Amino acid sequence: MNKPNEKRQRRQPDGRIRLSQLVTTFGPGSMVDLMDHAVLISGLDFWRYDSKVPKPSLQEPRLRETLLKRVKAMGQNLAQGEPFLTAPPGEDDAEGPWNGIPVLEFPAWFVCQECKALSHRRSLEKKGNSYRHQCSRTRSGHCVPVRFVVTCKDGHLDEFPWNWFVHVGVPRCDGSDLYLDEGGSGDFSELVVRCDACQAQRSLADARNEGQLRTCEGKRPWLGDQGRVPCAHPQKFLSRTASDAYFAQTVSALSIPDKGRVLRDAVASPALWPTLKKATDAKKAQQLRELVDSVDAQLESITGKLRTDFSDEEIAETVRAIHNASEAPQEGLRTAEFREFLSAKDEIPGEIPPREAEFFASRCVFAQKELSPKIADVTLVKKLRRVTAQVGFTRLSAPTANLQGDYEDESQLSALSLAADWLPAVEIWGEGVLVRFREEAVQEWEEREAVLSRGRDLLAGYTRQYPNREGSGFLGIRYYMLHSLSHLLMNAISLECGYAASSLSERIYCAPSTDPVPMAAILILTGSAGSEGTLGGLVDQGRKITKHLERALRMGRLCSNDPVCAAHSPMRNERPDPTGRFLDGAACHGCLYVAEPSCERANSYLDRALVVPTMGQPPELAFFRDVPVV
Repeated sequence: MNKPNEKRQRRQPDGRIRLSQLVTTFGPGSMVDLMDHAVLISGLDFWRYDSKVPKPSLQEPRLRETLLKRVKAMGQNLAQGEPFLTAPPGEDDAEGPWNGIPVLEFPAWFVCQECKALSHRRSLEKKGNSYRHQCSRTRSGHCVPVRFVVTCKDGHLDEFPWNWFVHVGVPRCDGSDLYLDEGGSGDFSELVVRCDACQAQRSLADARNEGQLRTCEGKRPWLGDQGRVPCAHPQKFLSRTASDAYFAQTVSALSIPDKGRVLRDAVASPALWPTLKKATDAKKAQQLRELVDSVDAQLESITGKLRTDFSDEEIAETVRAIHNASEAPQEGLRTAEFREFLSAKDEIPGEIPPREAEFFASRCVFAQKELSPKIADVTLVKKLRRVTAQVGFTRLSAPTANLQGDYEDESQLSALSLAADWLPAVEIWGEGVLVRFREEAVQEWEEREAVLSRGRDLLAGYTRQYPNREGSGFLGIRYYMLHSLSHLLMNAISLECGYAASSLSERIYCAPSTDPVPMAAILILTGSAGSEGTLGGLVDQGRKITKHLERALRMGRLCSNDPVCAAHSPMRNERPDPTGRFLDGAACHGCLYVAEPSCERANSYLDRALVVPTMGQPPELAFFRDVPVV
């Protein structure tokens, strides 16, 4: 027992994770390997915050409005005041209450490194943070967690049924003498589960076949004892450290001025409402703006924007929404951001972003004189704030975000909590460069026969990868081109901007020509929750975009894996690619793949043949077709 004035000794945290990882790689429900055991990150209901200080909340209204419908569909809500919280910091102070993120030891089965015995932790001796198995009277072995668990298509998680598995079709014993034998080659087919008591044995490779495991029991251990739900899906064999064990479903938004809300407040103001309340269609709005000079003057005064930033239809739509006591329809996250970039004013030399600004962008005038005819303009984003929130996660297959960066299908989404009215989030402060391409140039490229043919192959590959979607959700040939060029530009810019390539990331603005707001732009940005991200090195490269583009195109012409890489197609002669890479064209680690945190699609949906001429492909396929191959 401690003396009255003696400090209570507290066990040090089992591990440390960066804030950004808690909404991506290691969010609630993910499995993490520690030194001597493995753990499962607990759900949000168990995260512990210091009650003596305000919770570290984040505000981003556009992101909340976008996610509210999705969260409600899962039977939960998002608080108005604190919809997003950053993770609680781990505390090393031994006097205060314990704060941080609890973890659950999972799996509970271990294998002895000496004798290969399979044992539940309750039958093992614990020494410090590790477990030991008594192999014989005089010898004990160090134990490590088993590598395998079971899941289902809905992301439920459970222990692998070792005793049941080895005794299928044979008389079942108590299973107290189980072993996991490994062959010398390390091949999976040589992993054998053996019962020493009854001599039953079975290859673990059988567990990978359909119908060889039991029906899922609906366990969600990260949500606690109340997390279990009915489930009729078959169990699936899963390696804890496999890439398909956890796919975080995240949505992010840039903090930009809410033009719709700003316009609504201005129209509803006492200075404008008496005049504009009858402007229920675009024609009436136009007439009032022409007849009453004070309308546009008041708009500029109240909103701080130019009168040309607001169309007659936008004003009429806002007037109708006020009459109907409803909010104006919300634009997609990226469409709203794209509009904000379009309204950026020309750069003023020496202009510094206001300290309180969350977003500050200006159009680069210097670059205009030397731009490629395919580029419309370059916008320098000297200051930006990006908030990323995790909505849920999946296992086995990754969800596919739409062109707005949101998700439309909730069927496989696993919950982060049972009752929390907030989502885990992280904010990034940084800078960026936006390159916007001329819509007419993109449309001309999309209409080429070679591009249409390639698009059909890529769609066929997508359908092969996701047969149940029947082509729904395919991002389109325009996205493939923009995404591939983005990777080439990131690699080219990283050579001079002062940031490592892994510090750069992308945000693709893409919408087809049939969309009300067609988009074809690439935002390359950098930033972090810490000190890196606002040094100005990346913004300065926007003034040299022509040089970087030329370098990027040179880098894309040849790959060290050509001609194999250049010849790759998800479908060739109506036959599927034997390697199973159905989401890529000409792309590999030698040319287009970047660090995974840098890519918004986990290095999928790439094809450099759409950007620059490559070996064995028609030049008409490339957006920049005048670049020589050699």
